[in-house]
Amino acid sequence: MKKFILSALAATLVASPLLAAAPAEAQQRREVTTVRQNNNGRTVVTKKTVVRAPQQRNWRAGQRFDRRQAQNYRVITTYRNYRLAAPPRGSQWVRSGNDAILINGRGNVVQVRGGAFR
Repeated sequence: MKKFILSALAATLVASPLLAAAPAEAQQRREVTTVRQNNNGRTVVTKKTVVRAPQQRNWRAGQRFDRRQAQNYRVITTYRNYRLAAPPRGSQWVRSGNDAILINGRGNVVQVRGGAFR
């Protein structure tokens, strides 16, 4: 009986992160079904899966910057228009959502200016 309880407890601990992650994944994927009729009277059913991009990410200094995770990614060349200081050599300002992010040459976040593009 003791072995059964310990094995059930171990299985619960292993499966709990997987079960907790499932609802978040389900919110990002959605299946859309479209039903229409052709001119000849046939009914056509089309199914497709729509994947929504994740919501805006909160960047912090020291993190590794990945432009695939940035929302509305752009390289900022006219940084003075947004009241940003000139980036040091090898660094650049980029846009992620409404935030301006200073990235060094290695791809790490140096500074984040929240709400720079309102």
